[in-house]
Amino acid sequence: MNYTIHPMVVGSKVFDKGMMTYQQNYGTPYTIPIYSWLIKGGDRPMLIDTGEMHPIKSADREKALGGPIVTLEEGLARHGLTPEDIGVVIHTHLHNDHCENDSKCVNAEIWVHEKELEHIHNPHPLDFRYLEDYIEEVEENGQLRVISEAEKEIVPGIRAVHTPAHTEGGMTIVVQTAQGSVAITGFCVIEENLNPPAAVKAMEMDVIPPGTCTSPERAYDIMLRVKEMADIIIPLHEPHYASVERIG
Repeated sequence: MNYTIHPMVVGSKVFDKGMMTYQQNYGTPYTIPIYSWLIKGGDRPMLIDTGEMHPIKSADREKALGGPIVTLEEGLARHGLTPEDIGVVIHTHLHNDHCENDSKCVNAEIWVHEKELEHIHNPHPLDFRYLEDYIEEVEENGQLRVISEAEKEIVPGIRAVHTPAHTEGGMTIVVQTAQGSVAITGFCVIEENLNPPAAVKAMEMDVIPPGTCTSPERAYDIMLRVKEMADIIIPLHEPHYASVERIG
């Protein structure tokens, strides 16, 4: 089974670039896209993450990203779909900007790692990005499918791999396409994290851990493993894909 991946920018953040690149780029303003990735080609349309409910739309942010910012409904409408058409949602993790639209996907099975559920219901004070309000409805509706394994095939050709670099329950999603296997990272990084500039490589660092991570050393090792996991590696917040219509 071969799928196609369609990035939809359903939010954005403007902050210090060091939030993405551990020990690098502090003091540099940076704009990141927040994606929901539409997966087509199976029996039912699927999403990897659902993004922000009320994304900020501005000319400055769209210029920085190189593509439009849309609501989930607007993004799906471009493909002739509505949130009700989505059959499967797979979460890289449950920080609020990745799951705010879950309740709109009323007919979807929603796959999450068990450690993300633990953290969203009992977050540490340092991790304010977990807001259980966004998953309570789908949890009460029995839509959640909880993963405890290190690796789980969700449907033929799509698997979730536990990669706790950014959060304890983070999952990298590997999708089979006509162009080969594509891994969407389960941790919040940009291209520079996976392929650092020469000055960082001169420090004998092959990757840069996420600016927010569970452990810098563990994140580093996980990232090296993910780089070998698929033919194409997509960093979860890389702006390049804001202008890409289709992968695969």
